[in-house]
Order: sequence, then C-alpha cells, then structure tokens
Amino acid sequence: MAEPYTTVVGLEVHVQLLTRTKLFCGCPNRFGLPPNTATCPVCLGLPGSLPVMNREAVRLALKAGLALNCAIASHPGQPPGFTKWDRKNYFYPDLPKNYQVSQYDLPVCHDGWLEVEVAPASPGRQPGEGYSKRVGIIRAHLEEDAGKNLHDESGRGGDTRVDLNRTGTPLLEIVTRPDLNSADEAVAFLEEVRLMLRELGVSDCEMQEGSLRCDANVNIHVPLASPGREPGEYAATPLTEVKNLNSFRAVGRAIQYEAARQYEAFRADPEGYRIGKVAKSTAGWDDARGRAEVQRHKEEAADYRYFPDPDLVPVVVSAEQVEAARTGLGELPRAQRARLQSQYGLSAYDAGVFVAKGRPVVAYLEAVAAAVGDGKAAANRIADLVFPALSARGEEIGASPVSAAAFADFVQRTAPLTKQDRVDLLGHMLEHGVDLTAAMDATGIKPQELDEAALRAAVASAIAANPKAVADFKAGKAAAKMAIVGAVMRANKGAPNEAVRRLVDEELARV
Repeated sequence: MAEPYTTVVGLEVHVQLLTRTKLFCGCPNRFGLPPNTATCPVCLGLPGSLPVMNREAVRLALKAGLALNCAIASHPGQPPGFTKWDRKNYFYPDLPKNYQVSQYDLPVCHDGWLEVEVAPASPGRQPGEGYSKRVGIIRAHLEEDAGKNLHDESGRGGDTRVDLNRTGTPLLEIVTRPDLNSADEAVAFLEEVRLMLRELGVSDCEMQEGSLRCDANVNIHVPLASPGREPGEYAATPLTEVKNLNSFRAVGRAIQYEAARQYEAFRADPEGYRIGKVAKSTAGWDDARGRAEVQRHKEEAADYRYFPDPDLVPVVVSAEQVEAARTGLGELPRAQRARLQSQYGLSAYDAGVFVAKGRPVVAYLEAVAAAVGDGKAAANRIADLVFPALSARGEEIGASPVSAAAFADFVQRTAPLTKQDRVDLLGHMLEHGVDLTAAMDATGIKPQELDEAALRAAVASAIAANPKAVADFKAGKAAAKMAIVGAVMRANKGAPNEAVRRLVDEELARV
C-alpha cells in the first residue's frame, strides 16, 4: 500500500581513496594497523608542521567525478580548473587540529548525475517492474578524514579512546541532490557507486572497514488536499540527517523508519512540525533497536567558519589531467550491462549479475562467448558451473586454473552430458589442475556416441512404464513429460539431454 506522503532523501557518501599514503603527509593509508601507529606531526596537527598535497588523490577524484558526469572545477569568475582547500572548523576528540581540510565553495567536481537501475528484473519479478532513476550530484569534493573514537560499550561507563590512524586519510565526499524517494532508490544508488568506484580502482568501498560511509538526509512531503488549496500543494517536514549507517540494509531501514516517524510527528502537529519551524537535527542510527536517536541540532555552513587554508596553494586541474582521467575510465557498469544484453542476448538480471562481479568476470564471459559462438550458453554454463565451483574454493576467476579458452572447450565437448557430470568434471579439473581430457580419463565420464535407435527404444520403454505421466501430459500438464525424460536419463547415463527431450516429444506425439 502506498504511503500517504513522499519520502525525500539526499545522501552524503564518504569514500576513502586507494592511495598509498594520506592526503597531506607520508603516513601509510592502510586499514588494520595498531592504534596510533600511522601518525606523524602533520596528521597530528603539531605546531610547525606543514601539509603537502597528494597528487594521486586528485587523480582518483577526477576519475570518480567524470564517472559521475560532473563538471571539473568549472566555477564562474575563476580560471578553468581552479579549485582550492578550505578549513572547516569544529571541535571533536578525533580531530586533533580542531579543523578539517576540505573544499567549500570551489569543489573539484560538481553538478553531475548518475543513472541507476531500481529493482531490476530478477527471477520471480515481472518484466517492467524495474525502472531507471537519474540522481543529481551537487558536488564530489576532496577532504581529509578524521580519526575514530573507540567507545566502551560494556555499559559500565568506561573511557572513550581515540585512534588517529585514520586522521588525514583522503576522502571523496559525494553529495546528491534530494532526488531519491525511497529506501530502494537510495540503496540502488549506493550499490552503483560502490560497483563503479571499485571497478575504477578509486576505492575498495568496504563498509565494514569504514572506507565507504553514508549519511542520509531525510524528510517527507505530505499532500495538503483540501478545499481552497492548489493541486500538488504539500507540507514539508524538518530535515533529519541520519548517521552511523554501516550497511546498505541499515541505510534502507533508517530511511523507512525516519520517514514513518516524521509522518507521525506531523500528524500530531500539522501546523508546527514543518521545515522552517523546527530546526534540522542529526540522529544516530541504532541498528539493533531499529530506531534513530536525535543527537543534536544540525550545523549550518556558517557554523563551520570556512576560510581558505593558508598552508595549501590552490589546485589548478589542467585539461591534460582531465583527459588522462577520462581515458582511464573504460566501460562503466551501466553501459556494460546494456551491451551484454544487446550483444549476447542476456537478460537484465543476468547482465547485472556478471557486471556486479567485476570486469575480469565480464572479460572471461566474453572470451568464452567468442569461442563458443553463443553468449547466452556461455553465460549459463559459467553461472551454473564456474561461479559455484570458485565460490566453494574461495577463488577469484582470475586465479582459476581453467582459462576462458579451456572452459569454452569444456562447454562444447560436454554438451551431451548431464549437469552433474559437468560439475564433477570441472571439480576434478580445478582440484587436480588437469585439462578436460585428463579429467574424463580419470573419472570415466565421457559423452556417449549417440545411438538414436537405442535411445528411441529406451524412450518408448520409459513411456510404457510411466502411464500416469503420459496421461497427465495428454491432459495438458506439459511438465509431466519430465518424469519420462528423467527415467531415460537415469537409465542411459551420459545420454545427451537435448536429444532425449527431442525423442520424448516425438514419441509422445505418437501415443
């Protein structure tokens, strides 16, 4: 049932960049080091220390910005490519300088968009249920990360410790327009961003390690349908920024919870609980309790007292840098999904599965498809055999001892075999690192030479032994014939499935 309001969501996505060192010093940018061991006078904000900008962070930001269809440092009244660093002032235990180096009015990437697929076609879903959504990007700017507070969660009121290893890690903050209208749309956007930035080598986007973090700005629009009001007139509730969202599931749950909470608050005070009458707030999401707890009033830009950082010169991005970043993008996920559907006849769901697994998997599929000459068959065999086998072994496709050329040969030579025989053969090849011929010799699983007369006799015998299946089939239950097919396959191990099905159809037509 449709909600009696429209949910409005804007996301702030913080992505740690895959640089070797931090944004303004030479400390390692690496997760999991002992607390406070990846620090130096610069990231600790000690007097007399001076920052030096990381060029690689700018290059990665350009790749991400171009993938998000952003303009690159194109600001009115400024030279082309001009951007700068600003100090964002606030006081918190994990911010040793009491300010964060960020970008305020002249971000490196701005005014972009990303097209995402929401609820794409999948098994059990009707065609056309999915839809595309274009999400506007206000900005994607560079900044340094803060440290991390480690709270005593024992309930005994212990101390809070601070780990400053993360301080100074390069972040790209992606700020969307309030174009998202549901939890599903927000999660679809985040999934597409994660996939795209991983493919580009911009970030590993591991939420459990904090390299992808998200805040959701949520409010609702409640229609005011009553005499004397203009059509489409609505009341907007005050904005809440929900933080501490450490999984996509948490993002979706938090948006749904906050929208419902705001609607109940509006119903209790329709005239008072409105944007402009109640201050914006910041809330922390408690996933265990499934609720957001208000923490404080939300700061406005003026509260941070931004000003240009006097220790860092402006960054001027050249046209050559932009073009180099654009050249390195390659085929982005959305274009890749569309091409797999049009070129190989894959469904939207299958194309999404392959693209989500990464470029090496798509390259493997295309190599197998080229050798086999049938993209759909190649995709089916990889999904049925290669994915589960590698998953069970904990291996990536690039490390598989069965190359794309070897698997294409496997697909063609094992076509007459049952699925279980294919599974057994591929498992032997992976386990022992041998080719298909050696695996067939070792297991004894080989395609039989087709003796159609003998196979037809076996079909006739199975039909005679299964009168109920025949009667059900004649009564319109098409699936009933599979009992006959199964009987023939069990009695004739290795018989080509396609040939058995054809002969069963022919013999049933004669009954």
